[in-house]
Amino acid sequence: MKNALFAAATAALATLAPTHAFAEAHEDAEAPKWSIAIHGGAGTLSPDNMTPERRAQYEAALQEALDAGAQILADGGTAMEAIQAAIIPMEDNPLFNAGRGAVFTWEGENELDASIMDGRDRSAGAVTGVTTVRNPILLADRVRTDSPHVFLMGEGAEQFALERGFDVTGPEWFATEARRQSLERMKAEEMSALDVDHKFGTVGAVALDQDGNLAAGTSTGGMTGKRWGRIGDAPVVGAGTYADNRSCAVSATGWGEYFIRVGVAQEICTRLRMLQPPPPEVIAMRINEIGEVLEDDEGANEMFELIMSENAKIPQQIADGVMAEVKELGGDGGIILVTPEGNALYSFNTTGMYRGRATSDGVNEVAIFGGDVEAEASDTPDH
Repeated sequence: MKNALFAAATAALATLAPTHAFAEAHEDAEAPKWSIAIHGGAGTLSPDNMTPERRAQYEAALQEALDAGAQILADGGTAMEAIQAAIIPMEDNPLFNAGRGAVFTWEGENELDASIMDGRDRSAGAVTGVTTVRNPILLADRVRTDSPHVFLMGEGAEQFALERGFDVTGPEWFATEARRQSLERMKAEEMSALDVDHKFGTVGAVALDQDGNLAAGTSTGGMTGKRWGRIGDAPVVGAGTYADNRSCAVSATGWGEYFIRVGVAQEICTRLRMLQPPPPEVIAMRINEIGEVLEDDEGANEMFELIMSENAKIPQQIADGVMAEVKELGGDGGIILVTPEGNALYSFNTTGMYRGRATSDGVNEVAIFGGDVEAEASDTPDH
């Protein structure tokens, strides 16, 4: 009987177009959901190479950022407000390669990149090569809301910031001794960015608010010793950042050249949108109808649970598939992902990623290590 039920359900669902009908099993309105995920970079991270004190510092910094964004969402704030609230403390924390603590260019400057996107209307803003704005994520959002453009660079972006009332921040705010030493060691020993520091410090956040809206943002200092105006994926909408209420919100951290080539953030969202199954209420309604015809309510319930269980795996499978494609090309890194259903997920092909997530269902966690652990060190530059 179960085989007959499954075959009948499969046939029914194969021809089913998503609708907003409600099945009797889902008449009760669910409480509004919210979720948020953050990252502070990925790369070759090992517990053996991190002191307990250093690990505690990172975990505390991640928790601070996560709590800031989660509180906004729990209070009914927007996803756009939440991701900025989460990113700002990471931009201000020298542990991360964004804002204060950004890596140095070959010329010894801190150049900052950021992008942000609203899933409601797919409006976006981005800046690159900024040197005088303390929180580039705020400037990226102002480009989104207060200009006819999406992407501003260098002096033009800074002129726009001044005209919109942003204070000028001196270079001493961004510079840290640890980052300066990385650049000096790179030059003195004729090393590449790959040799200086095998981890990313890019920061980002993605969120779903109680109104069902998604948002994503990413901020970075780029790559140690970068030259010739190099730009990575973080400020590139579609590569490092993407949000669309129809599918997902993604922020990436990784070897930017490969993330740009794959178009990682938008690729994940597009695959999700194309493979999106019917809503749960529609699935329940059709299976209930099948159960009534075959007079097997228990079988219908089992089928519903099976289908919903398989559907829940789709976002993770898609994210892992795109990250596998990045790895096949030679790149590494990771992403954070939030879906319209409230799933807060990670996918990374490095030994670790600074990350955290919180949801209205009570999830609240930060982590550093784990993932696709390789025996050998990754050739991942610091960006």
